[in-house]
Amino acid sequence: MYVNAIELEEHNEPRRKRLAMELEHISEQVGADKCRQVIDLLRKFEIAIPSWALGAGGTRFGRFGFGGEPSTLAEKIEDVGLLQQLNRASGAISLHIPWDIPEDPESIRRLAASYGLRFDAVNSNTFQDQPGQPYSYKYGSLHHVDVRVRKQAIAHNVEVIRYGVALGSQSLALWLADGSSYPGQLNFRRAFANTLESMEAIYAELPSDWNLLVEYKAFEPNFYSMTIGDWGQAYLLASKLGPRAKTLVDLGHHLPNANIEQIVSLLLMEEKLGGFHFNDSKYGDDDLTVGCINPYQLYLVFSQLIEGMDARGLTHATGLAWMIDASHNLKDPLEDLLQSVEAILQSYAQALLVDQDALREAQEASDVVRCQELLQDAYRTDVRPLVAQARIEQGGACAPVEFYRQHGIRKQLMQRRGVHAKATGL
Repeated sequence: MYVNAIELEEHNEPRRKRLAMELEHISEQVGADKCRQVIDLLRKFEIAIPSWALGAGGTRFGRFGFGGEPSTLAEKIEDVGLLQQLNRASGAISLHIPWDIPEDPESIRRLAASYGLRFDAVNSNTFQDQPGQPYSYKYGSLHHVDVRVRKQAIAHNVEVIRYGVALGSQSLALWLADGSSYPGQLNFRRAFANTLESMEAIYAELPSDWNLLVEYKAFEPNFYSMTIGDWGQAYLLASKLGPRAKTLVDLGHHLPNANIEQIVSLLLMEEKLGGFHFNDSKYGDDDLTVGCINPYQLYLVFSQLIEGMDARGLTHATGLAWMIDASHNLKDPLEDLLQSVEAILQSYAQALLVDQDALREAQEASDVVRCQELLQDAYRTDVRPLVAQARIEQGGACAPVEFYRQHGIRKQLMQRRGVHAKATGL
C-alpha cells in the first residue's frame, strides 16, 4: 500500500476550509437537504476497475509503456486497492480471462478483500487465439461455421464462469469480435442462429444468481458486419435467452451521434439493461478518459439512467453493473482511471439534481424551453464539492490526482516493479 491515513489527513486538512465554503455556496443554490442526499448517494456509488486498464494499452501502430506496470494479478489488485484508497469509489475489479487467470482463486479473493475490493463481472476472450488452443477464432467464435470452434468458445465461457464463481462474481460479460469484413463472407441468419445456439449453451451453465451481459459493437475488428452490432441485436439475443440475460452498453460501441440516452431508457423500460462500460470517444471506440470529449452526453445518459432506475425501484449503486473500459496510450493509467471515476461521479451528481417532478410537468405541458432549462441548470451546477465531500467522509483524498502526483506514486511503482514492467494481457 502506498497511502496511509496520516498522509491523507495531511492532504485533506488544508483543503477543508475552502471545501466548506464551496459546500455552503452549492447549498444556497440547491438546498442543504438536497446536498446531503446527493452526498449520501455518492458514498454508495461504486465503479468497477477493469484489470486490463492498469497498464499501457496502445494502438495497432504501437504501445508505449509507463514503467511500474502491474505484471501479475496480485499487483493489479494492489493498484485497484490504491485507487480505492484515494477515491473511495473503486471498490470492485473486473477480470478479463485468460489475460488474468486466478491460479489460486481463494487466495486472490482474500487478497482483494484485504484491500476492500470485490470482483465484479468476469469477461471472456474469444477474439484472440491463445497458445495451444486447437481451433482459431480468425473467422469468429460463437457464430463460426465450424461447430468445433463454437464448442471451444462455449467451453471457454463456461470456464470463465467457474473462475467467477470462485471469486464471488455474479455476472459474465460477453463481447464478440464475430462479424465479417466483406459482402458475402457470412450468411447473416446462420451466423445469428449459431450465436444464439452457442449462447443458450452458456446461459444454461449460469448459476441461478448470475446474469449474462451481452455487449454489442457497431464495427471493429470487422468492418462490414458485426454479428452483435447494435442494441437491437443484443436485446433480441437477451430476450430469447431468458430473464437473466441483459444488454451491456459500452459508450464507445456506437456509431457517431447515436442517441445513447434513448437506448438506455428503452432497455431499462424492458428490464434488459444489465451494465455499463464507461469511456469517451470522438470517432469510434476510442476508449478515452470518461467525460473528456462529451461530458454533456454522459450527463444526459445518467439523467435517463436515474429516471429509469427510479421508475423501476432499482438501487442506483447496485441495480446495474458499472464498469470502466478504457485504454491508456498517453496518460498514466492510474491517473486516467482517477479522472474517469471523477467524471462519472460528477455526472451522476449532476443528474441527481434534476427536478424530475418539474421536468415531467414541463414535458406534459410540451414546454420545450422549460425542459431544456431544467436539464441545463443541473448540468451547469458545480458538483465537485459534493463529490469531494463524499470522498473525504469515507477517508479518501480531496484531490486524488493531486495526491497521486505529490507523493510520486508512479515513481514508487517503477522503483518496486522496474521501468520495463509490462501489464499482463497487453
